[in-house]
Amino acid sequence: MDSAQYAELFLSESREHVSAINHSLLQLERGVGGDEPVGEIFRSVHTIKGMSATMGYTAVASLSHELESLLDSVRRGVRSVDAPLMELLFQSADVLEHAIEGAVQGRANDAEVDAVLAHLRGQAAPASAAHPSHADSAPHDAPDGAWTAAAPAGDGLLVRIRLVHGTPLKGVRAFLAVQAAKALGEVVGCSPSLDAMQANDFDHDFAIRLVTGRSADDVVNVLRKAGDVEDVQAGDDAPAPMPRQTMEFNVAELAESTPLIAAVEPEARKQRSVRIDLRRLDNLMNLIGELVITRGRLVQLATTCEDPALVEAVAQASRLVADLQDEIMTSRMVPVWQVFDRFPRLVRDAARSVGKEVNFEIEGKEVELDRSMLEEVGEPIVHLLRNAVDHGIEAPDVRIAKGKPAAGRLTLSALRDRSAVAIRVSDDGKGIDRSRVLSRARENGLIDDARTELSDDELVRLIARAGFSTSDKVTDLSGRGVGVDAVYNRVRSLGGSVDIRSVPDEGTTVTLRLPLTLAIVRALLARVGDEVYAVPMTHVSETVELRPEIQRAVQGREVLLMRDEVLPLVRLRSLVDFEGEPPRGLEQVVVVELAERRAALVVDALIGQQEIVVKQFDGVQDARLLFGGATILGDGAPALILDVSSLL
Repeated sequence: MDSAQYAELFLSESREHVSAINHSLLQLERGVGGDEPVGEIFRSVHTIKGMSATMGYTAVASLSHELESLLDSVRRGVRSVDAPLMELLFQSADVLEHAIEGAVQGRANDAEVDAVLAHLRGQAAPASAAHPSHADSAPHDAPDGAWTAAAPAGDGLLVRIRLVHGTPLKGVRAFLAVQAAKALGEVVGCSPSLDAMQANDFDHDFAIRLVTGRSADDVVNVLRKAGDVEDVQAGDDAPAPMPRQTMEFNVAELAESTPLIAAVEPEARKQRSVRIDLRRLDNLMNLIGELVITRGRLVQLATTCEDPALVEAVAQASRLVADLQDEIMTSRMVPVWQVFDRFPRLVRDAARSVGKEVNFEIEGKEVELDRSMLEEVGEPIVHLLRNAVDHGIEAPDVRIAKGKPAAGRLTLSALRDRSAVAIRVSDDGKGIDRSRVLSRARENGLIDDARTELSDDELVRLIARAGFSTSDKVTDLSGRGVGVDAVYNRVRSLGGSVDIRSVPDEGTTVTLRLPLTLAIVRALLARVGDEVYAVPMTHVSETVELRPEIQRAVQGREVLLMRDEVLPLVRLRSLVDFEGEPPRGLEQVVVVELAERRAALVVDALIGQQEIVVKQFDGVQDARLLFGGATILGDGAPALILDVSSLL
């Protein structure tokens, strides 16, 4: 593994720890969990300190060390948790995150880091002798080839392991070697301790006591393959170490006292997984997309032949492609909490910047979405949360005057909805001021001056226009007219839709409906003239024949009567300006739906359902309002994919 890969591994793991720090800081601020949040923060900072010191990122290591000292004084009861301390901890977490990113990218954040370091040093109480810091005890240098670790006490085979000198993340490598040893038996002692090794407070060798039924040669052969291991010696005649201070411990006791190790240990035994670059998964998805197109072509060719063996072979190949497609798509699915977990801190900071109180809740964290889709939708959610805090939720005194709690409620939820995922942002604020939207729309010449009311659909279209805003002042959160516009355009580019429901003084709910994946969707193929169009099945409710008895005209507009429901009738022929011969026989109706809205889409004929590969295209601007992409059919002909949100 080269240095760039180590840096990427460091960055990935550090980001997870920073996210955990922010989560625990919010718990600490709310007084949730007693003393546990301080311990969780301390452990994450301690881990970042050890990794950064190994990588040579001195600024990150120094900042982590001072932050660790402050947290230690809190753990010992020397420093109490108050508002100034919380502000310092939040600021330190932000600067630590910036320093980590800057260190990996080769950018210096010296001024920012130095300012926080000075503040931290002025706040932390001196550590007691009972709480020494690993950072203050430098590793003991030893001549190459010399063993420095003392033999742990106890029964079992004495095993000495030396890592390659200069290897990055040596603490991680040592821990992996210990895990490899545990697969051979029971590790009953270790010198130095795992805690010390995790903090990189050791030379490049360590010793363990292993109770095992395997021979010493077997143990040596297995551990040499643990990765970045230079030498392994096993047996009571293993060479004695150079004199040095040692620490011994019992593995079981340390596992109980160190939750990080206790959590990782069982995972290391049962987890058989590897880290993989997302770009490789993207390439696999592109390849499986081409395979799906080829499968469609083969199926069509097989139907024109009368060879049963060929038909059976193509059917078998289709099943294998479907299984492969499912496996690849499943491997790309990740729980939404991986993005959602950064939002509580964002909402907290946004609320404080405008002097509001907000209780923020997240629901449906375990709902899964395609990784690329989840990353793309992160920014739209940020816009919605900021808009809710700035525009939706009222100031505490206003809420109290209305008989509401001083703290507003803001909820971010995710749930599976058939073959799609619905993400909702709901608040209990003042709702969207329709009269203000109407007034601003008149000023901009967007609607007729005689209009006095707006429907929900018109409301969405107006506030989603570029540059449209009802705010009179520009703040750090909103007022530039790019929030809802950015959300609407981004979600539509992902093949999704945006729905807004708002009730005065009760609040607003914005629903983003997204397909599970960007690449392959199931669609209903329909024909108009000689052209084939695809309607995503996520928006198809049912299909019926357009019989005369279910057609009506209301105020000069065609509608369809279905089980006491009146649906607006939309002819695809008219939408695409097709002027060819009318179809023979009865036309077909596809009932499409989006949230609570439904319409009857009339086509010449239905072809059937098929999995299609979505290809984004740069079509004419007018065409893109009606179509969300294109696909290639089994006969090689292209088909446009209808954007149902534009119809409704």
